This record gives sequence, C-alpha cells and structure tokens, in this order.
Amino acid sequence: MQSVYLDHAATTPVREEVFAAMVPYLTEKFGNPSSLHALGREARRDIEEARGRIARELNASPQEILFTSGGTEADNIAIFGAVAGSKKPGKHLVTSAIEHHGVLHPFQALESRGYRLTVLPVDKYGLVDPGELEKVLSPETILVSIMQANNEVGTIQPIQELATLTRAAGALFHTDAVQSLGILPIDLQELPVDLLSASGHKLYGPKGIGFLYRRKGTKLGPTAFGGAQENSLRPGTENVAGIIGLARAVELAVAEQAETSKRLIYLRDKLIAGLTALPQVTLNGHPRLRLPGNVNVSVSRVEGESLILRLDLKGIAVSSGSACTSGALDPSHVLLAMGLNHQAAHGSLRLTLGRSTTEADIDYVLQVAPGIIEGLRQMSPIVD
Repeated sequence: MQSVYLDHAATTPVREEVFAAMVPYLTEKFGNPSSLHALGREARRDIEEARGRIARELNASPQEILFTSGGTEADNIAIFGAVAGSKKPGKHLVTSAIEHHGVLHPFQALESRGYRLTVLPVDKYGLVDPGELEKVLSPETILVSIMQANNEVGTIQPIQELATLTRAAGALFHTDAVQSLGILPIDLQELPVDLLSASGHKLYGPKGIGFLYRRKGTKLGPTAFGGAQENSLRPGTENVAGIIGLARAVELAVAEQAETSKRLIYLRDKLIAGLTALPQVTLNGHPRLRLPGNVNVSVSRVEGESLILRLDLKGIAVSSGSACTSGALDPSHVLLAMGLNHQAAHGSLRLTLGRSTTEADIDYVLQVAPGIIEGLRQMSPIVD
C-alpha cells in the first residue's frame, strides 16, 4: 500500500542535514551555555552563531532573535510581554477571529483580567479587512496580533498594510509566522512588524524549539522568572541542539523557498482541481492568496473524522482543522468565523503538502478519495 503524508502543517520530519548538525550537541558538545568552562563557552559561542545565522536569513539583527520552546511560547511571550512592558494608559488589544489558540487564549486570559479585546471578523475567504482594523485602532491600543497565514485554510493576510496601520496608531504589531516562515519570503527590514513568532518543527527542524523576533526598541516585560537566559525573557537552560537544528532548518528553507513554492503550487492546484471536481466538495480559504502547500475542503454529508480514518486505512495521512484541536469534537473556529455552518465545518479536510510530496502522491489521493467519499455518503444519516 502506498504511503502518503499530507499533514505538513501539523509537523514535518527532521531533515538529514538538520539532524546531522544537531548530533554533536547531543553527544560530545553537551556543555551548559551558562557554564564558564570550555564546554560551556563552546555551547554559548555556537548558540550566538546560530542566532546570527537566523537573523541573517530574515534581514534582522542577532539581538532581535529570542529562542523559545516553539511557536505557542513565542506567541505567549509576545502578547503577555507586550502588555507587561507597555507604558501606555490604555488597555485595548486587537486580534482576529481565526488566530491559532496560542494567540487567542492569551488574549482571552487578558480580557478576563480587565483588558478590552476587539476580535476582528474575516470574510468568507478568511481575510481580515484593513479597513476594519483602522476603525478600531485608538490611542488606547497596546497590541495588534494577526497571523501571516492561517494554519487551517492557508489564507495569507495583508500583513504589510495591517502592520503599517498599527504602527501609525502607535501600537505594537505581532504576527504568528509559524506556518509561513520558509514558505513565504520574509524580510524584516521591509515587513513593519514589531514581533514575529516561529517554530522549528514546521520547517523540517526539531520539535521543542522556536523563536520570537523582537524589533529593536520593542519593550517586553518578563512573563517567566528563574534565570537570565534570553535577556531574562525566557529563563532556563537553552536547548542547544534544538537551536543549532533550527538555524540549519531556517537556512535551508529560505534558500529553497522560491523553488519549493513553485513546485508546491503546481501540486496544490492539481489537488484542488481534482477534489473540487467531485460532487459537493468545496474549497475553503482564498483561491489565490493561500499558502503554496495548503488545501482545505468541505465534503458535504461526510464527517471529517470518518474521512480521515478511511484515508488513513489507504495510507494517506491528513487532518481536519489544526493539529492542536484535531482531537476535539467542536467544529473549527476558523471555518465558523468564515461563515460555514456546523455541518460544513465538521466535514472539512486539510491536506498540506511538503518536500516529500510527489505528483504520484496527488494522483493516488485523487484515485482513492472519490470511492471513500461516496461510500461514507451512502452510510451517512445526513441529508441535503
């Protein structure tokens, strides 16, 4: 049976080059970077070198890169840190209805503490209207957080315009770039964001490592305590091997970004065309402004979980919604915010392509999917 992995938005395998770079730091180069002896100094030197390599790929300064355990922690440090470091008299925060829970939940926690939260709506494609943001910005606004590209439907937001509006209003702008780093070109001298979150395991690096970009001059208050690591904003002994692997993964992804995107767009569009040609299968997300490897569809009269399990029996790994909520029975908050009803949201399927995806993989999915969908519909109690 053919094996096809189409869940790259959930996680990716560690590249051989990345693993090879990490191995020495799991064996002979095991020093604690805070130690003063030679092993410790070596680890500290290599961490700082890795910081500089990541900064170089994003056109940033090494001092602007803060290592974290991943995207969710980077989101939390950005949001809680921006609030803790703010000198503004206001208590207004802004986000969108389709953010990852790593952003939504911190904002909801702050709202329960007395902060005023504005959640911007999106259109049927999952796009935030810059005009809607401009309406709600005020001198009391501390922080705006809108993701660069959505993890479920792949819609790419107009971050340049949104961030420019936010900067003009005197507020900070944060973007979750977990799904877009290495997939979309990012130049932090051109993109006017103050804070940006990223994660290693989405770009063929290891799990448990990520970073937060903090533009020079952006004030963040500490949100965790216990050490002076990472400018006292992320205390605790650094994940040296993970940091080394992350730097290598970023370098490779950025170097191959244009070529990879071109290839994935071709495969993505072929998969979209084949799936939406089936009866009552519709595309979710923007038809053009979407990540190169993202396909999200709703299959009428079929439960997404049943479809995932049937495809899995054929060796095809896909998901419904985001990986962090795929075990929940609630429909995707992203799809509901885009205007889909509960039935359509429950029948959603996310297929995300990556480095290992071939045209033969796409052909195989298009070969087996029609029979699975029809078989499930015949058993379904749902009627049109």
